[in-house]
Amino acid sequence: MAVLPILRWPAPRLSQVCEKIGTIDAEITRLAEDMLETMYAAPGRGLAAPQVGLLRRIFVMDIGWKDGAPAPMVLINPEIQWHSDNVETGDEGCLSIPGVTAGVARPAEVRMCWTDLSGKAVIETLPGFAARCAQHELDHLDGLVTFDRVPPEQRAALEAAYSP
Repeated sequence: MAVLPILRWPAPRLSQVCEKIGTIDAEITRLAEDMLETMYAAPGRGLAAPQVGLLRRIFVMDIGWKDGAPAPMVLINPEIQWHSDNVETGDEGCLSIPGVTAGVARPAEVRMCWTDLSGKAVIETLPGFAARCAQHELDHLDGLVTFDRVPPEQRAALEAAYSP
């Protein structure tokens, strides 16, 4: 396994839509392992492939590892099937925009489907912080960053305060 370099905004790859993954092979398994190692070393709770320069639809997350035992998740070709009407605003940071935290409004609960590393289809309802983290990482796969989820005035202030 290897710790990969994390791209910083405004790297162009962070604004591109990622390609769906076909076959889950040794290359994808290695990528997932490297992404997890990179996420833990950063230290973060989620990391998407474009953040390490690869335009593939995969992200990793582990929302509780800082508070307890690691429970890593690898989500390949994730999609939101449903989201709650209850929207909550919460602070979000991003490994690609270090030092910036922004209040982002997101559905409080989502039902996601994805493929795991064994090729098995998974459907799971994610509440609270897990939902927020998964939506943030899914945004990366669609070429969106935190700046794209805040009002223009707030974005301008955040960008002005950010130094890559």
